[in-house]
Amino acid sequence: MPARKPIVFETMNHQLPRFAARFWALPLLALAGLPMLTSPAQADDLRDALISAYTKNPSLAAARANQRAVDEGVPQARAEALPSLSGQASYQENVYNNPDSSTSPTRIASAGVSTTWSVFAGGAVRNSIRAAETRVGAGRADLRGVEAGIFSAVVAAYMDVIRDEAIVGLNRANVGVLDVNLQATSDRFEIGDLTRTDVAQSDARLALARSDLELAESNLIRSREIYIQLVGDVPDALDPPPPLPNLPESPDAAVSVALENNPDLIAARERTKASEIDIDVAGSARLPRVEVFSNGSYANFLGSLSAGGFGTPLQQSQTGLTAGVRATFPIFQGGAIASRERQVQAIAGATMEQEIAVEREVIAATRASYASWRAANQVIVSSERAVSAATLSLEGVRAENSVGNRTILDILNAEQELLRAQVQLVSARRNAYVAGFNLLSAMGRAEARDLGLDGGVLYDPEVNYDRVSKIIWDWSKDSNPVAQSTRTVDTPAQTAIIGPR
Repeated sequence: MPARKPIVFETMNHQLPRFAARFWALPLLALAGLPMLTSPAQADDLRDALISAYTKNPSLAAARANQRAVDEGVPQARAEALPSLSGQASYQENVYNNPDSSTSPTRIASAGVSTTWSVFAGGAVRNSIRAAETRVGAGRADLRGVEAGIFSAVVAAYMDVIRDEAIVGLNRANVGVLDVNLQATSDRFEIGDLTRTDVAQSDARLALARSDLELAESNLIRSREIYIQLVGDVPDALDPPPPLPNLPESPDAAVSVALENNPDLIAARERTKASEIDIDVAGSARLPRVEVFSNGSYANFLGSLSAGGFGTPLQQSQTGLTAGVRATFPIFQGGAIASRERQVQAIAGATMEQEIAVEREVIAATRASYASWRAANQVIVSSERAVSAATLSLEGVRAENSVGNRTILDILNAEQELLRAQVQLVSARRNAYVAGFNLLSAMGRAEARDLGLDGGVLYDPEVNYDRVSKIIWDWSKDSNPVAQSTRTVDTPAQTAIIGPR
């Protein structure tokens, strides 16, 4: 497989990429007169947001912890292939002895050691280890899927904040324009140049614009709170995002890559393999089991063993050592073995069907993301044309109104048409970027290793696996867990203020 070109998220102090610069061009031109939109010296970029989520998001931290738990399945399965050693000790007081037993002790202290080693289990141990290792691979793919899903959510939240800030700015500018229009209309009504109907129309449009602004501000607050939930930080003057590279030329090309790299599909395939191995594990219960065993014992009667009437002192301790080979042949188990095998066969059938279901979902999601991305880019082109045309139309309507050929309502309608086109353009640019990133995610190319989030922050699940897979000491343990993610209870409640806060 050829090496993947990473999406490098660099700082935005240099000249903005063409797409990113155009994203803000319209809102900044429309709102150039508002001092609250002055760009601060410092700003957050998408790379910062992704790194913050990568290191602080609790869902991703939980997925990593779950994967460490899956890793433990391998040493647990491997332990069945190793000897087991156990010891026992006891102290016994014989409260009553049969009078006919002249040599019965009244006290016994005993200790023993036994060991058992399964040397043949019909392949159950070997296959259990293989199944556990396969499930580790599935878990790693699941972790990749969680990572890509969180990154997709972060990108969507990041773009939502940028979009909603732009929409709030556009609506505030519209309210300002309509407020000036109302004042001018009222002044012209006072001198008899316009009618009360013109004033009422201007007043109604201003009231509607203010309600739209309230809705836009609430949407912005919601987007900022979702950003905090995912990233763990407050969004402050977000930079435009960098362009997305390596987007496919056709839906078939996208699906081809997705079928090879999508982590959810890889995980489903690994689970199918593990469930097929489980069938061999269940079937091995019909075969003989051979184990080597030994037992060592020591008993001390603590001087309580008397010689009785013979007068000969008796040994007050005993030792013993036995060793042997034990073979177990299952003959009849009431159908339990066959039932367990049928059970795991049914589970294997279910995982096979689930694999196909995941494959269908991946294909559908990839094609849908591709279609959404292409459509959003077409909407951008159309919206840019609509904004340009609506701008010229508004200028023309205002000029014609000055000579009496257009009414106030015509001006209000032209302003509303321009606002709709501007909002649609901002939304289309957000939708195109999010759809493009979702397309990369469905193709399996939207993870930390693809996004250039280097610098020592990448989590490697193999490190923990290599650490625990060969541990055989029962007293080895890790320290109690401590939460790795950060809480957001101390972050301030978000507002619709745009600019430095």
